[in-house]
Amino acid sequence: MSSADVLVVGGGLGGVAAALAALRRGRTVLLTEETDWLGGQLTTQAVPPDEHPWIERFGCTASYRALRDGIRAYYRRWYPLSDAARAARYLNPGEGTVSPLCHEPRVAAAVIDAMLAPWTAAGRLRVLLRHRPVAAQVDGDRVRGVVVEDPEGNRVELTGRYVLDATELGDLLPLTGAEHVTGFESREQTGEPHAPQAAQPDNMQAFSWCFALEHRAGEDHTIDKPAEYDFWHGFKPDFWGGELVSLTAPDPRTLERYPRSFVPNPAPDGEVVADQSLSAGDSELWVFRRIVSRRMFAPGMVDSDVTLVNWPMIDYFLGPLIGVGEEEKAKHLASSRQLSLSMLYWLQTEAPRPDGGTGWPGLRPRGDVLGTADGFAKAPYIRESRRIRAEYTVVEQDLSLDVRGEHGSVVYPDSVGVGAYRIDLHPSTGSDTYIDVGATPYHLPLGALLPVRLDNLLPAGKNIGTTHITNGCYRMHPTEWNIGEVAGALAAHCLDSGLAPRQVRADPRRFADFRDTLVRDGVEPAWPRIGGY
Repeated sequence: MSSADVLVVGGGLGGVAAALAALRRGRTVLLTEETDWLGGQLTTQAVPPDEHPWIERFGCTASYRALRDGIRAYYRRWYPLSDAARAARYLNPGEGTVSPLCHEPRVAAAVIDAMLAPWTAAGRLRVLLRHRPVAAQVDGDRVRGVVVEDPEGNRVELTGRYVLDATELGDLLPLTGAEHVTGFESREQTGEPHAPQAAQPDNMQAFSWCFALEHRAGEDHTIDKPAEYDFWHGFKPDFWGGELVSLTAPDPRTLERYPRSFVPNPAPDGEVVADQSLSAGDSELWVFRRIVSRRMFAPGMVDSDVTLVNWPMIDYFLGPLIGVGEEEKAKHLASSRQLSLSMLYWLQTEAPRPDGGTGWPGLRPRGDVLGTADGFAKAPYIRESRRIRAEYTVVEQDLSLDVRGEHGSVVYPDSVGVGAYRIDLHPSTGSDTYIDVGATPYHLPLGALLPVRLDNLLPAGKNIGTTHITNGCYRMHPTEWNIGEVAGALAAHCLDSGLAPRQVRADPRRFADFRDTLVRDGVEPAWPRIGGY
């Protein structure tokens, strides 16, 4: 058995932020992670950060900014950059259009390890990689411990005075008996304009198994035909309006199908603008999530760009990963990989080229930048988790641009963070198409982090008190980090003060004291007046 003040189960962005926050406040931490990298959607899932247009100036915590600065510093310290790249204030190593900081997942993993290293050396942090939770001990309204298991079946019991669930799917919620929600809530429950009439607990957002590619002109790297290629090649979802495996997909905002372009290693053409508030950015798929741009490096250093394939065409929505048995879950994971492999094979053999030919056989998977041998990310990109029944649940009306307009989002009296992103819901397991709703810059209420019953369990990721709809914007990288940081800080604060989390929120004076500590640590609890909001 191992014990610490704070047990953080799940090593994604929220889990890392939670661990750092508790450590900075003098607490010991146990941190577990199912894969062999920390960082979640930024690393093991390989997705460059989805961020708002003000991220370089404000709208995130100081520690999240330190992570971003650390990634840029890593490139400047170790990579032979071009003169222009080295001089760039806001270095974007991949020059992708999805984010002003598109980079290799392995670099983010290295920086996260470096951020945690001093605490490991001091003996205050223990990290258990390749361990997943399989059981929990609960005594009344308190979680006493969590059992984790490694791939060989070895188990260890971990205990903490506070237990934080930072898993990608909210795995501790059913294990601890925490009241929670899955899928769509009904309109009667939430009053949300885009909610269905009846609740749909099995209807959840698609997940995607991402992969990385480079292009070697004149070479043939065509993979073997995937086992499920014939199925996926002919698959035409009713709401999609055509073949899924193609370069044509609906526009999430208008639902009109339009063709994307795909040209490996396009000639450099001026400065890349990465601002999703101006454009979704995926009209040119190679550049969209490019994570290595050859012109950012010294001449002759890099022969090909590397792009990260996280496109609408690899969204898997034929079944959920939550609420199903292990065999069913494994089937969906395997089929998701088959969909991605089918997309790759189609690109190599059938994709239309500008010269009138078909196929790009020179496309080669680059698993080395993802820490794998096969070109795939270590884990699938998860968009939706189980969510706690919380003291406060964020609903669409709190931040919808159509509802709130010039008033901006609701400013909660217990706000402990900020974020900004459209409500971006991908196709779901109920065969529903996109829901893409304009949203005002929003706030994070502490009440959304407090379970309705359990006293010492806190969510530290996508499992907070949002709805299926508002999860569509609270799931993004900087917000997940903010959630985790507050959860870790709250656990440490409660241990220091002898208060319970609900007592901190319920008393204005006590809450103000806690929020003051957050502000001192660089958490922004409210937005400045920006963009008319």
